[in-house]
Amino acid sequence: MAFRAKYLSKVGEILRLALPVMLAQLGYIAVQVADSAMVGMYGGEDAVPLAAVAFGSTIAWVFTFLCMGLSIGLTPIIGELFVQGHKQKMAHYLETTLLFYPIFGLACMALQIATEPLLYRLGQPIEVVDMALPYYRLMAYCLPFAMFYGSFKQFLEGVGNTKSAMIVAIITNIINIVLNYVFIFGKCGFEPMGVYGAGLATLISRILNPILLGGYFIYAKRYREYLSLFSRKAKHWKNSLHLLKMGLPISGQMVLEALAFIVTGIMMGWFGAEAISANQVGNTYGNCTFMLILSLGSATTICVSHAFGRRDINEICDVVRSSLSMAIVWGICVIATFVSLRHIMPLLFTKNEEVIVLASQMLILYGAFQLSDALQCILVGVLRGLQQVQSIAVISFIAYIVLNIPVGYFVAFQLGMGATGLIVGYIVGLSTAAILYGVQVARYLRYLRKIS
Repeated sequence: MAFRAKYLSKVGEILRLALPVMLAQLGYIAVQVADSAMVGMYGGEDAVPLAAVAFGSTIAWVFTFLCMGLSIGLTPIIGELFVQGHKQKMAHYLETTLLFYPIFGLACMALQIATEPLLYRLGQPIEVVDMALPYYRLMAYCLPFAMFYGSFKQFLEGVGNTKSAMIVAIITNIINIVLNYVFIFGKCGFEPMGVYGAGLATLISRILNPILLGGYFIYAKRYREYLSLFSRKAKHWKNSLHLLKMGLPISGQMVLEALAFIVTGIMMGWFGAEAISANQVGNTYGNCTFMLILSLGSATTICVSHAFGRRDINEICDVVRSSLSMAIVWGICVIATFVSLRHIMPLLFTKNEEVIVLASQMLILYGAFQLSDALQCILVGVLRGLQQVQSIAVISFIAYIVLNIPVGYFVAFQLGMGATGLIVGYIVGLSTAAILYGVQVARYLRYLRKIS
């Protein structure tokens, strides 16, 4: 009975942290769905506009995840310092990120723009690439603002405040959706912009994110205190190196996982615009489920980092058990949803019959890897909270580059399964990642028990 009460208490604590992040992610997901759905409806029977958004956003995710991963590295550092009461060090890390992160975002922006000519060399339909390029460029312009926002957001998550970023995200996502409608279809005196309009709306919302969350830091007394502790004595080079040491492996893990989806998306283009559009339907729903389980992973990182700061091994184990059990329940529910509603879900995005039929077939396989995806996401969250991130990029390389991509290619082209066969690679890659991350977590927890 005591174990059950303790378990429910820990589940409640994780959910209290996860739900605001989840609501913020839901808003972000709503924007993704709105981009795809509105552009798809704008195109009508023409599959090219939806394919252009799919292709442009797919390649852009590499640079987005590179930035996002680096910023996530701040959370476990702040979480450990927070429970130990080191406010001055926390302020110095915040000061460093406000200088360092936007510069990193500018570098990634320049790199993304420099890759534009390569988009024509990936075997995609020319008309799709032509329409995708302006959208792709606008996604690049978002990166410095996303990193500036990440400084505030990940700091707040480190101290256990997940609500403030949620409120900002909901506000800016509503603005994004409204601007989508205005720009894509040409309302309120604007000319119809189609795919470009979706990108412009996203850029405006990304600019507003750091402005609003930075304003909250200045307004709220308890966070303004950290700003007052900024000092010329802050060791920016040392802090930057520590942030890179924490953040780059996380970036590597996220980029390698994204690459599996990106390369698969490119290979989808070899089957034509209809295959790209159908995969975008599955990808959008898959991103929805991933972003939501990512919220649970973020909450797990926060709880683990706080317990790790107190060196409480039993609490760490309680968090791991609770989070994994929730991930299993979530994965099973998503599988059932994807399979049972596979003929209905594509209708939100397109009227093209060929795309609808192909997407309904793909959704079965997208459902098949949801449990593995949920488990690997939680286990990565645990490793981040324990600041054991050095191995996660290596595991990702094995799972996603060595296994995922080749298996997908073999099943699709050598076994003749076609576009749907590419998704089989995800099942193999994500399952491998979940197993290897699990081994790492178990090994490190045994080590902590041994030295405690």
